[in-house]
Amino acid sequence: MKKRLVLLFSALVIGFSLSAQCSICTKTAQQLGEKPAKALNTGIIYMAAAPLAIIGFLGYRWYKSNRDEAV
Repeated sequence: MKKRLVLLFSALVIGFSLSAQCSICTKTAQQLGEKPAKALNTGIIYMAAAPLAIIGFLGYRWYKSNRDEAV
């Protein structure tokens, strides 16, 4: 249980410090200023969160169903 909490906490810390912009978006954001660049980066991470959460949920369900059958 503690291992899962540490993994979740570290994933959240890393997730908030990531830069999710491609090179073209980075150049565009630099021209706009600091606040719009941060907003653009946050929007990209926010839009990526839903598909990643769905994939994670499906992977967990698949893992749990296969683990129960093997035992």
